[in-house]
Amino acid sequence: MTNALFADIILPLAVKGRFTYRIPENIAEKVSPGTMVTVQFGGRKLYSGIVCSVHEKAPDVKNIRPVISVAEGTPLINASQLKLWLWISEYYLCSEGEVMKAAIPSEISLNNYKPRLETFINLSRKYSEGELNEILDKLKKAPRQQDILSAYIRLTGYTAETDILPISKSLLLSESHCSAGILETLTDKGILTSASQPVSRIPDTDSYKEPIKRLSEAQSVAFGSIKTQFLEKDIVLLHGVTSSGKTEIYIHLIEEQLKKGKQVLYMLPEIALTTQIILRLKRHFGGITGVYHSRFSDPEKVEIWKRIAEKDPLNSYRLILGVRSSLFLPFSNLGLIIVDEEHDGSYKQHDPAPRYHARDSAIMLAAMHNAKTILGSASPSIESYNNAVNGKYGLTELKERFGLIKLPTIILANTREAYRKKLMVSHFTPELLQSMDEALSKEEQIILFQNRRGFSPYIECSECGWIPVCIQCAVNLTYHKGIGKLVCHYCGYSTGMPSNCGNCHSTGMVTRGFGTEKIEDEIKIVFPAARVARMDQDTTRNQNSFNKIIRAFEERRIDILI
Repeated sequence: MTNALFADIILPLAVKGRFTYRIPENIAEKVSPGTMVTVQFGGRKLYSGIVCSVHEKAPDVKNIRPVISVAEGTPLINASQLKLWLWISEYYLCSEGEVMKAAIPSEISLNNYKPRLETFINLSRKYSEGELNEILDKLKKAPRQQDILSAYIRLTGYTAETDILPISKSLLLSESHCSAGILETLTDKGILTSASQPVSRIPDTDSYKEPIKRLSEAQSVAFGSIKTQFLEKDIVLLHGVTSSGKTEIYIHLIEEQLKKGKQVLYMLPEIALTTQIILRLKRHFGGITGVYHSRFSDPEKVEIWKRIAEKDPLNSYRLILGVRSSLFLPFSNLGLIIVDEEHDGSYKQHDPAPRYHARDSAIMLAAMHNAKTILGSASPSIESYNNAVNGKYGLTELKERFGLIKLPTIILANTREAYRKKLMVSHFTPELLQSMDEALSKEEQIILFQNRRGFSPYIECSECGWIPVCIQCAVNLTYHKGIGKLVCHYCGYSTGMPSNCGNCHSTGMVTRGFGTEKIEDEIKIVFPAARVARMDQDTTRNQNSFNKIIRAFEERRIDILI
C-alpha cells in the first residue's frame, strides 16, 4: 500500500498561508506543482486553487479534506511564477491568494476554457476542371447557388492541380452576397461540405516584414554601452531625452535575445502607449509578438497565456508587450525585460491587493530567470537614478534627439492674468488659440492634453455651494454630459444629473472646471471646420478603440486630438 499524498494549495482568498488537502489515489498521477485543482473550503464553497507542492507529510488535523478534481493538461503555473507570487506576497504584505487573483486571467476560464469555433466550407472532393464546369452549367437555373460555388473557386484559387482549401463560411457568404440557406442547399447536394474548426480569437501577424533600421552614431554608442555594462550588472538605466530613439535601441536588444531563443518582456505603463509601439514591433518581429492588457476578454487572455507557455517556438509568443499585469504570464526562458517610462506612477498597483510596483517586481522576475533588465526614461525616478549614480545599476545616457531635432519651445501661459483681462475664450488662453490657428492654417495636427475625463470634475449649487459626492467613496462626482450622469471615477457608482440642490433645493446647479469631454465640445465651437476626436477612457471602452483613433490620426483624418 502506498503512502497517502497531500498537496499544499494556494486559494484565491485574502488569507495568509497555504492549505493542505489529501490527494485521492485515482487522481494522484495528475496532481503536481502548478496544476489547478478544485477543493472545498469552509462550509460548502468550492474554489479553484493552485498546487504548490506534493508531499507525504500529513498535517496535524483530524479530518483532512480531499482534492475534489484536477484540471486536465499540463500544469498551468510554473515554478518561476510560484516563486514570484511568494516574493510579492511577502514583500507587499498580502496573501498568495490575492496575488493569484491578480495573476490568473480567471481561474474559472483557465480551467474551463473552450476554443472559439468557426464554420469552414470545403469542396466535398477533388473535382476536375470539366466536372466543375458541368456542375456550374447545371446550376444556371439556380444562379444564387452558382454564385456561391464561383466565389469559393475564386477565393481559394482552386484548380484540379491544387489542394482543397477551406474558407470561412462568413467570408464566403459575404463575398457571394448570398444567404446561409442557399449555401445549405449546396451542402445538401454534396457539392460542398461544412465543418467547425477551432480558431484563434487573436488575429495572427505575418512573420518578419521590415528589416531593423541601422542605429545612429549616438544610438550605437548607447547600445554598446548597455551591452558592456550588462557584462557586470544585471540592470541598466537608459536615460535618454524625449525622441532620442530609445525604442530603436530596445528593438536591437530584443533581436539579440530572440536569436538566442530567449523570451523578452517589454513593459509599458499605459494601454494607449502599447497600441502605438506594438505596430512598430510587429513590423519587425511579426507573429511571435504578443500583447497583454486588461482590454482583452478572459478567453483572449487564456489564449495569450497558452501561446506564451507553448514550447514550440513556431507557435509561441516570444516577445510580449504588456502593462503591469504581464509580469504574471508563464515565462519559462526570459532573457530580457524592458521597463519603458520606468518613472510612471501607473506601474504601481494601488487597489486592491497586491499593491505591487511592476518595475520593482520586474527586476525581481528578471533575477529569477537570470535575465537582464533595462529601465528606460527621459525623466527617471529618483530611486532609479540614485541607484544608477551610486553604481547599483548601470547608467547609459542618450543626450541628443534622433536626427538632431530641436527640443520644442515651451510657453508658460498665465491663465489667471488672462482671465482678469478677459482675454480667455472659454478655457483657452489667447496664446494657445493663436498657436492652434497657425497650425491648422499650415494643415498641421494638434494634440491637447487634459488630465481629467468627463465634462466637468464636479457640479455645485450656486446658492449654497452644495456638491454631490459618491455615497461610497465620499469624493466629488464627475459630470459626463454624453450619458447625462454623475459618475464616481473610483468605484464606478453613477446617478442621474440632479435638477435641484440636495441641500437648499435651489435649481441653480452649475458645472465647475472642465474635462476632456467639455474641451471637445468647446473646441468644435471655436474651430468648427476642424476634425476633432477625443481619446480617453470613455471613448476607448472597446479593445480596438485605441488602434482606430491612432490610425485615423496617422492617416491625417483627425486635425485635433484631445
